[in-house]
Amino acid sequence: MTDPSYIDTSKPHPARMYDWFLGGKDNYPVDEEMGRQLVAMDGRVLTMARANRAFMQRATRWLAGRGVRQFLDIGTGIPTEPNLHQIAQGIAPDARVVYCDNDPIVLAHAEALLRSAPQGVTEYIQADFREPAKILEEAARVLDFDRPVALSLVALLHFIADEDGAYELVDQLMSALPSGSHLMLSHGTGEFTPDTARRAAELYKARGMTLALRTHAEVARFFEGYDLVDPGVAVIDRWKPELGEPVPDAGEGPVPGYGAVASKP
Repeated sequence: MTDPSYIDTSKPHPARMYDWFLGGKDNYPVDEEMGRQLVAMDGRVLTMARANRAFMQRATRWLAGRGVRQFLDIGTGIPTEPNLHQIAQGIAPDARVVYCDNDPIVLAHAEALLRSAPQGVTEYIQADFREPAKILEEAARVLDFDRPVALSLVALLHFIADEDGAYELVDQLMSALPSGSHLMLSHGTGEFTPDTARRAAELYKARGMTLALRTHAEVARFFEGYDLVDPGVAVIDRWKPELGEPVPDAGEGPVPGYGAVASKP
C-alpha cells in the first residue's frame, strides 16, 4: 500500500517507538535504541505506553456506551489489538471510525485497521496533525459532521509544542464538530520527575523531535470551554479504571501522564 522507500529508518519516529514500548515488531533499530535510552531514564515509560492503550479502550468504551457512533482518531500509531474501532464496534457495530497518522509504516499496516464490522465503516487518512483542514476534508467523506463525533488524541499532543500551535490545532478540529461531540486525550507529564523530563526532552531535541510534557493545568487548558467527564483530568490509570483492564503499577511513583474526556456544549 506504500513504497517502503518513504519510510525513513535513519531517525526514530514516535509511532514506531511506541510500538517498541508495547513489545511490537514494527520498528527499527534506531527506534529501539532511543526507546532503551528513555527506559533507562525512567522505567515508567513502558507503563505509560500500556496506560495510554488502556485509557483509549476505557474512554472509547465509555463513549460508545453513551451513544457516540463516530470517532476521529489522530495519531493512530501502528495497529495493536484491540484497536479503537474494535472497541467501538464491539458495542455499536454501526460505529464509523476514521484513523489518521503521518508515518508511512502505519499506512503499510492500514489493512489491519480497515477490517470494519459489516454494519460500520473504518477508514484511514495519511496526514499530519498540523493539517487540520486536510484531515477534516477527508474525514468528512466518512463522518457526518452534523452528528456528534469523538475526537481522539491519545499520546499525541506531547509531541506538539505550544509554538507549533498545539492548543490552536485542537480548537480548529473541535470547532468543526457539532454540539454533543467529545474530546478524549491522554498526555505525558514531567510534573512528577522534572529532571528526568528535562533530559528526555533534550534527547528528543537531539534526534530532531519535540517532547512537550505539560503540567496538569496545561493539559486542562485543552478542555477549556468543554464539560469534563468525571473524574476530570486525572492521572491516566485513575480515569474510570472500572471500565477496563487494570494497568500494572508503575512502581516508582504515579504513571507520568494524564487522561480526560469532555463533551462540547
